[in-house]
Amino acid sequence: MRQNLLVRTILLLFVALPAMAWAQPCTELGQNPSTAFPVCGTTAFNQANVPLCNTNEVYVPGCQNGTVYENKNPYWYKFTCFQTGTLGFVITPLNLDDDYDWQLYDVTGVDPQEVFTNRSIIVSGNWAGTYGKTGASTLGSNIMECSSNPADNVNPFSKLINIIEGHNYILLISHYTDSQSGYSLTFNSGTGVITDPALPHLQSIKPDCDGVQLRLKLNKKMKCSSVTATGSEFTLAPSGATIIAAQPLNCNGAFDFDSVLLTLSAPLPAGTYSLLVDDGTDGTTILDNCSQSIPKGELMSFDYVVPQPIYADSIGFAGCAPSELKLYFPKRINCNTIDPGGSDFQVSGPTPVIVSGVTASCSTDGFTEMVTIRLSAPIVNGGTYTLTLRTGNDGSSIIDECGIEMPFQALDFNCADTVSAEFNYAMLAGCRQNTLQFTHDGAHQVDSWTWVFNGTPPVLTRTHQLVVPATSTTLVNLVVSNGTCTDSSSQTIVLANEVKAAFDMPAIICPEDPLQPENKSTGVVDIWTWSFERIATDHAKDPAPVLFPSTNREAYYTIRLKAENTTLGCADSIQKTVRVLSNCFIAVPSGFTPNNDGINDYLYPNNAFKAENLQFKVFNRWGQVVFQSREWTAKWDGKVNGIPQGSGVYVWFLTYTNKDTGQQVTQKGTTTLIR
Repeated sequence: MRQNLLVRTILLLFVALPAMAWAQPCTELGQNPSTAFPVCGTTAFNQANVPLCNTNEVYVPGCQNGTVYENKNPYWYKFTCFQTGTLGFVITPLNLDDDYDWQLYDVTGVDPQEVFTNRSIIVSGNWAGTYGKTGASTLGSNIMECSSNPADNVNPFSKLINIIEGHNYILLISHYTDSQSGYSLTFNSGTGVITDPALPHLQSIKPDCDGVQLRLKLNKKMKCSSVTATGSEFTLAPSGATIIAAQPLNCNGAFDFDSVLLTLSAPLPAGTYSLLVDDGTDGTTILDNCSQSIPKGELMSFDYVVPQPIYADSIGFAGCAPSELKLYFPKRINCNTIDPGGSDFQVSGPTPVIVSGVTASCSTDGFTEMVTIRLSAPIVNGGTYTLTLRTGNDGSSIIDECGIEMPFQALDFNCADTVSAEFNYAMLAGCRQNTLQFTHDGAHQVDSWTWVFNGTPPVLTRTHQLVVPATSTTLVNLVVSNGTCTDSSSQTIVLANEVKAAFDMPAIICPEDPLQPENKSTGVVDIWTWSFERIATDHAKDPAPVLFPSTNREAYYTIRLKAENTTLGCADSIQKTVRVLSNCFIAVPSGFTPNNDGINDYLYPNNAFKAENLQFKVFNRWGQVVFQSREWTAKWDGKVNGIPQGSGVYVWFLTYTNKDTGQQVTQKGTTTLIR
């Protein structure tokens, strides 16, 4: 593809005109992706004439430099990879002064028309403006070449292309030169295989209802052009009726087919026949896309039976709690004779079942081999049910493709019970451990159990015993099945019967304040025993406040709690010590000696137990803050940043709020540091 500044300027001048004002639609077979030519690796493909047309812009990765890329005067080719490897090909213009471009797409699993919108399926391409041959070969250095000026002589060949077995590809060949001179396409290098290794053969023969036509199915796609209109490739034995016409199906919009309709000179009587393949008047049998022919002399037998009333042959449905039934027929039935409301069918069984409607996927000619019968509610009770074909609201039952009304018929089918995974457990309680016994009732033919306890490996029995701590949380999951239906359930079992004595209390109290412990014990307790040394004893869960004797000296008392469960014979106890201050008068000492002898080593507000919002500051003689704190237990050790301060007088300020009265207090004074 040439970069042409003049053309691009003209395009800009006329940008207001419709984008396709100069384009003619591409309508011939092979000129759009959905009707691409099938190709293989053993045949050269020659295109003598290329019609002028244009329909779409084309995205070229890495080449959006202002150049407009189009499928100009295109032909499309499709192929399948049968062996992973590399692919090489050559496009040879009949006129070597012509410029041809190409781009390859991987259309596996997507609509071929997505080549114009799906940028992720582009594999390789070459849009160089260099005249003459182009393609993919060992001469190439890039996987994609952008448009260029012919004088630049950019490499018209891209690198060999990696293709993957089982993937489908489409190749666009675009004729940039505005002439109708054609080209040849050959696949001549690479390790990948795009030639189908399967040889063509007959696959099946199905006579029509009247025995006047045969529908022949082949095992692969064949060339439409290889079948003669008279069907001269086929002979019927025993002799009698002869084949007078052959119509490949789907050849109006494609180049290949896999089914052909053979018309006979007269209806067949009932009997066994053979269809023989031979060379036709064109000198060959039928050819596949690689020109491989069905073997001459290949024979296939078939039976023609005068049409008889047919019976539905099977019922299918989802295993558990089906809400619809699929009914299959040995022959196609007429969709127009099926009542969408479902009146042609009735279901009976252990529980009432109502048919709410019928749907079918019908062919373009209005026939189907299966219908879906919808039910008003799923079947949840197990047992044998019966589907009856009967006369519908239109006064007849279903009619098959041969126009024969189906007889009344009853078909039995079995449904499984739905199941429940709900389970029970019993507990044997202990002081430190509990034993849990889990059980499932096994109802509705459940024969599979999967227990999981707190994510541990599964247990596959109907019952299970588990030992857990008396205070614990256990997550239990159970999945059950009867082979058809499955259900799951889960429970979180929280246990707290372990007796654990615990209480909270202040570690320090003033002599005038009563002690009120807060019981924090857990478990099932029926006896409480509180002991406040010789001061008091209490058996309430929450004891009465205890006032300790005033001695004007600091004292320590041990508080004990014993919690008991007499039913289980379990008990636990705990003790804590409370410090009762000699007094709670807040005062700052007038001196201290920080010499690490353990006596009067620190400066702090003594007994400030009931001080809230406290702030304590110490200043040296120059007014510098040498210590400050908001906690009364924080003490000054006579140092600043680890440096001992000299002996002398220091000034302190103390502010706080009395916790009991709410009174705000401000104090100041001096203290002497002695070394």
